[in-house]
Amino acid sequence: MLSKIKLGDYGMVLVLLALVTLFSLLTLKRKDNDGPSAADNLVEQITGRGLSARGSVKSDAQVLIFGNRKTSYEDVAKRTAEGLEKKGLKNFQLVIGEPRDLRLALNKLRADGGQLGAIATSGPVLDELIIDLPENYPEFTAYKVLRPSTRVYSTFFKTDTFLSIFKRVVVIAIVATGMTLVIITAGIDLSVGSLVGLSAMVCAGAVQAIAHQAEASGGAINDVGMGGVGLGFLAAILCCGAMGLLCGSLIAFFKVAPFIITLGMMMIARGLQKMSPKIDDLPQSFDWLGQGKMLGIHNTIILLLLLYIAAHVFMSRTKYGRYIYAVGGNPEAARLSGVPVTGVLIFVYTLCGLLSGLGGCVEASQIGTATTTIGVSLELQVIAAVVIGGTSLFGGTGRIFGTLIGALIIAVMKTGMGQINFGDALQDVVLGVIIVIAVLVDKMRQSGGLRKLLAEPH
Repeated sequence: MLSKIKLGDYGMVLVLLALVTLFSLLTLKRKDNDGPSAADNLVEQITGRGLSARGSVKSDAQVLIFGNRKTSYEDVAKRTAEGLEKKGLKNFQLVIGEPRDLRLALNKLRADGGQLGAIATSGPVLDELIIDLPENYPEFTAYKVLRPSTRVYSTFFKTDTFLSIFKRVVVIAIVATGMTLVIITAGIDLSVGSLVGLSAMVCAGAVQAIAHQAEASGGAINDVGMGGVGLGFLAAILCCGAMGLLCGSLIAFFKVAPFIITLGMMMIARGLQKMSPKIDDLPQSFDWLGQGKMLGIHNTIILLLLLYIAAHVFMSRTKYGRYIYAVGGNPEAARLSGVPVTGVLIFVYTLCGLLSGLGGCVEASQIGTATTTIGVSLELQVIAAVVIGGTSLFGGTGRIFGTLIGALIIAVMKTGMGQINFGDALQDVVLGVIIVIAVLVDKMRQSGGLRKLLAEPH
C-alpha cells in the first residue's frame, strides 16, 4: 500500500508545512526572557557576576528594579526584588507601573541627592527612556542598565496565530466546498462572495426583526433564543440557495456560459446587499455559531470538519459524486451513459448557493454584525483555494481534501504576509501570481508536461 502512495497526493500538505516554517523563520525576534530564570539572572548580575562583584555599586547607590504593570515583566521584577532580599541586599527600590513611574522614582532619587547604581528591567517599554537618561539625568554617572538574557521567538508560530488562521479560513473553506463541485463540472461561480454578503444581511435582518417583535411584546432583545436565530439563518441560506438554483437552471437549460450568468448574479446580489444598512442591534444568541464553543472546541471548527467529512464521503463513496466527475470529464459521454447532466448542473450550483448562504451566516455571527463590506473579493480567495488545492479548472478532477488544504494555504499566506508588513495591495499581487502559477501547472498536467503543452497547435 505504501508503495502506491504518491508524493503528489500530499504535495499541498508539504507546501502548507513549508509556508508555516517560512513565516515562522521570517518573524523571528529577540525578546527579554520573562520566565522564572529571568529574575535569577538579574539577581546574579546585581549580586554575583554583576555590578557588586566589580565594586560598581556603592553602599549608598540605589538599584531601581522596574516591571511594567499587568505584564509578565511585572512578575520578573517582583521575583528579582524577592531574590535580592533573600541575599540581604537593601539598597534597591521596586517600581511597578509605566515608564512615567520610573521617571518619578529617578526624579525623587535625584532630589534626595542619592546615587543611581543600576536599573534592572526587562521588556521593551523603557528603551527610549534609558537612551535619553544620560541627557536628562547628568547627575547619575556610574550606573548600569541590566537586563535578563534574551530568547528568540516567532510572532507567527504561536497558538493565537493559528486560532486566527482557523477563524479566517472557515468561511473560505465552507464556500470553497461548493465551488469545488462547480469547478469539477468545468463551471465557475463568481457570485459566491456577493451571496455571502447578501446572506449576512438577510440573516441579521431576519433575526433583528424577530428581536424587535419580541420587544414589542414586552420582552427584550436577548430573549430571542437559538430558535429565532436559526430561523434567520435558514432564511438566508434558502435565499442564497434559490439564487444558486436560478443560476444552475439558466446554465443547464439555456446552455449559457457559467461565467456570464454568475457574473450577473454577483452584481444582483451585491446590489441587494448594498441596499441594506449596517445591522448591529442583535441578540447575544446571534453570536453562538461564530463565537461559541462545544467541549472546548470552536463551533466553526466543528462545523467545518463535519462539512468536509460529509462532502468527502459524498464525492468519493456515492454514485452522485461520480456523476459530478463524469459531467466535468465529458458531459456528452456522461449523458449517453445515463447521467442526468442537467440535474447535476442544477444541483452543484444550488449547493454552492446554499453553502455561500451558510458562509454568510458564519461570517455575520463571527463579527456580531452585518455590513456592506462582507464578502467583498471573497470569490477570488475561494477560487484560489480550490485551484491551489488541485481541482482542475478544465473539469473532471479535484478533491475535497485538497480544497481544505488550499484554503489553509491561503489563510496562512495572508496571515503571514500581514505579520511581515505586506500591505493588502501586495498581498493581492502575490495571491494573483499564485493563481496564475496554479492554472499553468494544471494546464501542463492536462497536456502531459510543458514540452507537450508548447508543442500543441495554436
